[in-house]
Amino acid sequence: MLVTLSIRDIVLIERLTLAFQPGLCVLTGETGAGKSILLDSLGLALGARGDSSLVRHGSDQAGVTAEFDLSRQPDHPAFAILREQELEVEDTLVIRRTLTADGRSRCFINDQPVGVTLLRRLGETLVEVHGQFDTHGLLDPRTHRDLLDDYAQIATQGQQVAASWRAWRQVEQARLTAAEDAARARAEEEYLRHAVEELDQLAPEEGEETALAEKRVVLQHREKLIDGITQAYGELSGERGAERALASALRTLSRLAERAGGRLDPVITALDEAANDVSEAARSLQALSADMDSDGGNLDRIEERLFALRAAARKHGTDVDGLVGLRAEMGRKLSLIEDQGDLLQKLAGQAETTKAAYVTAAKALSAARTKAAAQLDKAVAGELKPLKLEKARFVTKVAPLEEEGWGPGGIDDVAFQVATNVGAPPGPLAKIASGGELARFMLALKVVLAQVGTVPTLVFDEVDTGVGGAVADAIGERLARLGGHDLQVLVVTHSPQVAARGAHHWQVRKKAAGGRTVTEVHPLSRTERLEELARMLSGAEVTQAARAAAESLLSSPPLL
Repeated sequence: MLVTLSIRDIVLIERLTLAFQPGLCVLTGETGAGKSILLDSLGLALGARGDSSLVRHGSDQAGVTAEFDLSRQPDHPAFAILREQELEVEDTLVIRRTLTADGRSRCFINDQPVGVTLLRRLGETLVEVHGQFDTHGLLDPRTHRDLLDDYAQIATQGQQVAASWRAWRQVEQARLTAAEDAARARAEEEYLRHAVEELDQLAPEEGEETALAEKRVVLQHREKLIDGITQAYGELSGERGAERALASALRTLSRLAERAGGRLDPVITALDEAANDVSEAARSLQALSADMDSDGGNLDRIEERLFALRAAARKHGTDVDGLVGLRAEMGRKLSLIEDQGDLLQKLAGQAETTKAAYVTAAKALSAARTKAAAQLDKAVAGELKPLKLEKARFVTKVAPLEEEGWGPGGIDDVAFQVATNVGAPPGPLAKIASGGELARFMLALKVVLAQVGTVPTLVFDEVDTGVGGAVADAIGERLARLGGHDLQVLVVTHSPQVAARGAHHWQVRKKAAGGRTVTEVHPLSRTERLEELARMLSGAEVTQAARAAAESLLSSPPLL
């Protein structure tokens, strides 16, 4: 709820801080005293259009700060908005806006600078204003379906419908994707078959390019390699080669070993191992030489294979190793063409089944909405007659949507409509009702929906315009009833019957000071309330009869 409202240099207000309480809060005062300035200031804090004319004459800048306490509503929508914007989340929410004389404004939420669009979005969750000139919230048709669902207490059904919607759309998207893939594959089928045939004939293997390139380099230097291998083999196994030298050394030392007392044993062992290693190296050189002799005519064949693989890779815009994966993907697409009938039929069946489940759940939700709509209409109708709207009709229209309009919220469009004249068709609230009627319609609807709304502060601007007596008292009773639903209701009124119902009462008045006029707002004691009610009853001259009538209103406001 709104805790404090601080206003600086707006129109006739120089410095003003108001502390508000829960329940019904009334603001009264003579016409022109500045009550509308308070609402304009609150609207500015909540993101309304900033007009430089609001800045008090002679001041460079105006400012409004509104503090809200949301500790009683831990799941209030404002918290989700703050988290979404990565702003600090606290039970106390402070909104501040400044406006300069040249029309520039700045907005802050908990001292963090924000844009006016975010401020307006947040403001709509905090305060609803209902009056002749400024109305939103219930007038927005986008809110009507959720309000009806809350009134009907069918959140579980709504969740089931949303889950069914998601399941259907997931399968339907898979079906559409498969159909698109199959269509593209059919369009390139001839190309795919030709490309697959070419790749099958080529039969590329992963890592083949590297192996062929290495072998090609070897064959390109074959003669030099063979000469080197032959020379090396001769150094190892020729008449003066290492093998003979090692063998000779071993024989000599072996004959002397017994006489050396074991000192030659490590040398003999090392020479023996070296002889074995040299023999193994010689055999390897022999084998390598034989392989290179046999590969003598393979260079052309290897180059032809390597060039063919690289040409295919260039043709398909990949590398040689990528040809294997490309062949697999082309094969998958061809398989999709061949199997598309079965796959699409399967997905179509699943889509039909999940759609049927969604429609069944949505129709059940629609039936619950229709039933609740009739109950809501009846409840609102019961509020209209005492508000001097006995000829008016309130209708909650639940209409089926075309399939393209279906969604997680179901298959219905919900709209609150009214007819103010007998025989006239109902139409949108904002277009059919006049200013005074509209505010009373909003009051009636708010009384019925009081338990399901999330906006903690309601503002009614002169909801009693053009009525008096029993009707004004009925308005006051309903406003007081709203204030008893853990809501804060602020009402600007000229009706003593409404003002007498308030739990808290402020008087707005103008006074001349220092050669200029300023607006002041004073909280009233019981004695001061009595005098204010008497003024509202009698006019300029307050009579004893008016005071007696005011005492009667204040002491025991009549109940309906």
